[in-house]
Amino acid sequence: MAATDKTAPENPKSHPTSNAEKDPADWTTGDEAMTGAQASYLKTLSEEAGEAFDDTLTKADASIRIDELQSKTGRGK
Repeated sequence: MAATDKTAPENPKSHPTSNAEKDPADWTTGDEAMTGAQASYLKTLSEEAGEAFDDTLTKADASIRIDELQSKTGRGK
């Protein structure tokens, strides 16, 4: 019987050279319209924070705005 060395796959977010968490300014698709999921979550966060929801944001701008509103509402991170 041969010994097997099964190592768990490395978490891409914990790898020092990973691009799993890129700065939104560096996203190749960052200038596209935000996704439906981003829009839905951003609308919820905006309502909770008592701030206006902007449905014209790009993917990158929506990501940045989500981070801002998560901090303000205590959600997320």
